[in-house]
Amino acid sequence: MRRKQVGIVAALFAVGVVALTACGSTQSGTAAPAAQEQAQETPAASADQSEVDFLRGSANSNKADKNTGDRAPAAAAPEVKLKWVELRVANAGGLEPAVVNGAGRTVYWFSDDPVNGGVSNCNGDCEKTWTPITVAKGTKLFFPGIKRENIGFIKRADGKTTQVTIGGRPIYLFTKDEKPGDIKGQNVGNKWFVINPEGKRATAPAEAPTTSPTPAPGAKPASSVTFFSGKNFDDFSGSNFATGVKVEAKCNDLRGGFPSLTTDGAVKIWSEPGCKGKSAVVTDDVADTASLGFPEGVKSYIRA
Repeated sequence: MRRKQVGIVAALFAVGVVALTACGSTQSGTAAPAAQEQAQETPAASADQSEVDFLRGSANSNKADKNTGDRAPAAAAPEVKLKWVELRVANAGGLEPAVVNGAGRTVYWFSDDPVNGGVSNCNGDCEKTWTPITVAKGTKLFFPGIKRENIGFIKRADGKTTQVTIGGRPIYLFTKDEKPGDIKGQNVGNKWFVINPEGKRATAPAEAPTTSPTPAPGAKPASSVTFFSGKNFDDFSGSNFATGVKVEAKCNDLRGGFPSLTTDGAVKIWSEPGCKGKSAVVTDDVADTASLGFPEGVKSYIRA
């Protein structure tokens, strides 16, 4: 959402027209073929994967510099912008779950890119409009709400730049999105779609279930959990914040109700202080505890 000066808009208009022509027109169309929707089993990977620093929690909870990474000024050097990348679950323009970056900008996939094909077909003028989300050696990657195994990497056409994938699909930002929640790129040319945490098309949310999830068999007890005061791991909008805690074999209370969390193992949560009220054991990130029957959020917890 970095606004460029008005003075350069006219100069870039012609380029924008060419880019949209290369990447699909702005007309909304029918859905892509069902075959395009099917994410493959194994995300693409690259040698650079081991050079990226994967971190649980969010950029804020990990105290990432707010003047770098996804929130760096538009004029910042590339190495400053590549300090960190955040991919989090959110509501984007009414689509949920969707993926946004650390500045709240909506993330997209391109139907011309083969799933797990190891290539991006958006280059040249196309990538001037659809910005590839990239990493470099030493980049910190935060991914609250997204399974680690759904994140992968490909090499771009220059043979040097490493682009992130979700569910085997290369991911992008749309330059015409101006603020968090914008989805102006949705269905552009019937080729561009908001992505969900599994690498499929994000859709309007269905009615949330109110049953507790079944813990993964043999899940290890959690050692740490990050609780968020906003749903969808939101710790940067308004007065929202995150608190990281060490999980112990005794009940601990939280100051208020927390509607989302990330965890590195099994943790038992309660709807009331003192480990009372409704309870559930969770072994994975939870974007909205209302889906578990906790409309007021988590108020106490213990190692499971």
